[in-house]
Amino acid sequence: MGERVNKNGLTEKEFLAQYDPNRYEKPSVTVDMLIFTVADQMEENYRKLPEKVLKVLMIKRGDHPYIGHWALPGGFIGMDESLEEAAQRELKEETGIEDIYMEQLYTWGDVGRDPRMRVISTAYMALVDSSKIELHASDDADDAQWFTVTDRLVEETRTITENGYQLKQTIKVELSQGTCQLGATVEVIKTVEGKSPRIQRRLVESQGIAFDHGLMIHYAIERLRNKIEYSDIAFNLMPEMFTLTQLQQVYEIILGTKLLKANFRRKIADKVMETDHYTRDAGHRPSRLYIFNPQWTGSGV
Repeated sequence: MGERVNKNGLTEKEFLAQYDPNRYEKPSVTVDMLIFTVADQMEENYRKLPEKVLKVLMIKRGDHPYIGHWALPGGFIGMDESLEEAAQRELKEETGIEDIYMEQLYTWGDVGRDPRMRVISTAYMALVDSSKIELHASDDADDAQWFTVTDRLVEETRTITENGYQLKQTIKVELSQGTCQLGATVEVIKTVEGKSPRIQRRLVESQGIAFDHGLMIHYAIERLRNKIEYSDIAFNLMPEMFTLTQLQQVYEIILGTKLLKANFRRKIADKVMETDHYTRDAGHRPSRLYIFNPQWTGSGV
């Protein structure tokens, strides 16, 4: 059997030799990183356990477009590097963070998402222990900071359609760091008609957050809330030994809701192992310390 040819009589080698790579317009490709941590919010009463808050890493842009606005760490990929390599390089260059595991989150490709040109961005996400990280901004960024972030539902309407229903949600994303307050409003529309629901997300408005990064932050938090239920992702935020109360706080801040102590401990029983160590914090009763159960496999990555 001879080598196959196309309708013009060309072999693959001949086709590639005469192929014009400029035949189609080329979009630019970027990577953006959503790096989250859970940190203590200091309490005046030392006898009270500190409240925990969810934080996301942001970069203050030092050039147009969106000069002076805050954005996720990221940048353009080189022609000789993979998406993962570009994500690690950009994160190190812009923040000093290196050698952390990031999972691919989503690809954003709306036509008008970047005022410079057509840009498609692949987002990556990670949970890290910020106490082990020293931040520093790059030459083309004015600052790098952890922002406390909240994501809350402010309005929801349900409309019955001929073949099902449509659920419309308005979400407020709010970021704060000292006196700096940022925000975004996201609209999520879920249409259920038949077996395959359709979900549409759009950025309604943004205050101080560059590009469509407010929408990215919302989507990442939604993904975090799903993953924490079936994976070991929450333990990326924990020290080697921890109390169950500390672990519950992490779950609560990511899920955005309070959990019943008994239900929580039953749910995570297989994920942890108790040790013979106890806390020795002044003002608190000693609590048993636990470690992550390395034999736990779970149902997700």
